[in-house]
Amino acid sequence: MSVSLYYTALRAEPLTASETATVSRIVTACAASFPYDEEEGLYLYDRSDGESGEVLAGSTKMPFEPGRLLPVIAHVLDSLTELRRAVAGAEWRVHMDDLDVPWDDGEGYVLPGMRDADLVAEPGDL
Repeated sequence: MSVSLYYTALRAEPLTASETATVSRIVTACAASFPYDEEEGLYLYDRSDGESGEVLAGSTKMPFEPGRLLPVIAHVLDSLTELRRAVAGAEWRVHMDDLDVPWDDGEGYVLPGMRDADLVAEPGDL
């Protein structure tokens, strides 16, 4: 059974040209710095119809290897934090299957223990 992280931003107004460029830059930077070539990273769906109110939406399948889970979650949530800050006025929903990921104005999207070095280390690194 796989677990995925889902993300959606809703807003009545479509992305501006400037926001689209910023989103593209964030997605490119996320892909370039992603820690694992063989895992799924930040993935945005193509929502070009403009009628649903979704200005951004996507998902990331979480890795099966426990040692890779937290680095992937942290990387994707950090990227979503950047995206949320770049797309003003949108209503965001970020969740891992049925678990909502909370937003913190200071830290962005975080889960408990996400940055704990002992939890993030791959088993062979300990």
